[in-house]
This record gives sequence, C-alpha cells and structure tokens, in this order.
Amino acid sequence: MSEPRSSRNRTLSLTPAEKQALRASLPAVQGPLQPEDICDRIFCADTLSAIDHFPAQCVDLLILDPPYNLDKDFQGSKFKHQSDADYLAYLESWFPRMLRLLKEHASVYLCGDWRCCAAMYTVMSRHLLVRNRITWQREKGRGARRNWKNCSEDIWFGTLGQEYYFAVDAVMQKRKVLAPYRQDGQPKDWQESAEGNFRLSHPANFWDDLTVPYWSMPENTDHPTQKPEKLLAKLILASSRPGDLVFDPFLGSGTSAVVAKKLGRHYSGLEINPEYCCWALQRLQRAEQDKSIQGYCQGVFWERNTRSQQKKRPPQTPPRTSCRSSTPRGHNGTP
Repeated sequence: MSEPRSSRNRTLSLTPAEKQALRASLPAVQGPLQPEDICDRIFCADTLSAIDHFPAQCVDLLILDPPYNLDKDFQGSKFKHQSDADYLAYLESWFPRMLRLLKEHASVYLCGDWRCCAAMYTVMSRHLLVRNRITWQREKGRGARRNWKNCSEDIWFGTLGQEYYFAVDAVMQKRKVLAPYRQDGQPKDWQESAEGNFRLSHPANFWDDLTVPYWSMPENTDHPTQKPEKLLAKLILASSRPGDLVFDPFLGSGTSAVVAKKLGRHYSGLEINPEYCCWALQRLQRAEQDKSIQGYCQGVFWERNTRSQQKKRPPQTPPRTSCRSSTPRGHNGTP
C-alpha cells in the first residue's frame, strides 16, 4: 500500500469508484472515425494501431511527446533504450502516418531530449519544414559525478508548408527590469506599475521560466514525465486560434488537452494507459471550473517567483467554434 499523503499534497488522486466511472466513459476506436467523433474526446488505445482510423485533414496543431530513447516504466508499459538507428526507425514507423491528419497550414511540435534529438530532427526534416528548436530548462534533475547534470529538453517546431499561423503577441514574456533606462525622464521599452518595473519581451527559443509539476501544484499527477501546463500553453497560444483542434497521440496525463480546453481550443488525444486516461478526464472536469494556468496571467507569461506581482484572476476563455469549421490563414500567421 502507498503511504498516505500530506494534506498539503495537491497531487491528483482518484478513488476506485471514480476510476471505474471515468473508464466507462472512454470511447473505443473500432473503425473509421469522423471529425465530429474525435472532437473534445480522449481515446484509450494504442496509438500505432488506432491512428489510421482517425480522419484526414482535421488537425490544426499536432503536439507529439513520445517515449524518449531511454529505459522508462509507464506503470507497466515499458520502453527500452535502443540504438540510434532503431529509435529513428521507431519514429519513422508512425510519424509520417500522423501527417495525414493535418490541415494544410498546420504546425507540429515534437518533444525530446539530447539522446533522441538527432533522430527527431532527421524525421522532422524528412517530412516537414523545420522552423526552430526550442530548448527548455527543467530545473529538476539528478546531479552526476562524471557528467553534466541533465536539466534541459528540446522541442522541434515544424510546418507542412510556407504558410502557417504564429501569434507572437500571444506568447510575450513579462520580465523584471533590473536596470531601468529612461529617455527624457520616461521609461524606455519598459513599464512602471504598482507591481514593479517590467518589460514585455518577444518569445525566444530558450525557455527558463518553467516549473516541472510537483506535489503542491494542483496540476500535478503521478505521471513520470508530465510536462508543465505553462509549456503547453505557449505552444497552443502561438500556433493555434480559438476553436482550432489540438491533437496529441501520446497524451499521458492529459496536459495538452486540459490546456487546450482552458484556452478555448478543441482537443483530441490517444493514450494507451487507462489510468492516465482517467487522470486526464478528471483534469478536464476540473478545467470546467478553474481555467488558470500557473505562470500565465493577464495575457502574458511571467518569470518564476513573480506570483505576488500577478493579479490572481484566470484568463478569459475565447468562445469555441464547431470542430467542423475552418479558419482561413494568411502567410506566416497574418490574418
């Protein structure tokens, strides 16, 4: 039996009865699916077997967080470290099949670490236009005596073509101004406020403002590789519009779906582990009442350790449109 948790521990937990009820609500993949069948739904199935049943050209944003090339146990579903060539073959076994689901101007983000970075770039560059590589600092990580501490991960950004949506103004970062410069007595490129002196900065491809979920955060689950909601919010806000469909075929504990819902997007996902699916469904239910995302407030992303300066109010959720609707897009994201 697991040890009882502290009353301050906010990690999601479910009773046996809750798990049973949530599992009963999970749809099955038994044949070809239509766009309306997958909208705002999570499927408990093996992605490699189920993906060919999903409809073509319905996804606006594809977020991929597959098993990294290391030994990992996902509650009994184990992934084993492979040679670089074998891991590349694993990616090639499913990556091209995902692209059939994408709309013409869709974007793709592929998550990995230093071990699988080369293979991920190779598969992305074979099938997409690679736009950038994001590196994000993961403050957790074990120290090493004979190597550098591993505390960063990568996200490859690609598009199907030259025209794609990217909303840079939606992902600005609010940073403290340590040495404020004035011109004619007025702040230059920064703002004075009751909360302090801050500057809005354009988003870069190095992110050092993220916190990996832990026991005191309400978004935390027992998933071994859970990503922060704030990380997914950046991807979703930058590369989708309200009402767009965000698809995640390696859904885990549901973070991409939860954030998509909080931000007024539609979601769809696949996850092979029924326990993780239940966590995702419970988190989606909670998102009906609480749309806050830690570190995202007033339409901007804040640095770490600025919570006292943030106004504690959830962002306004834009209205969502039907999954069947499509929004015209302009060159490089302009309306």
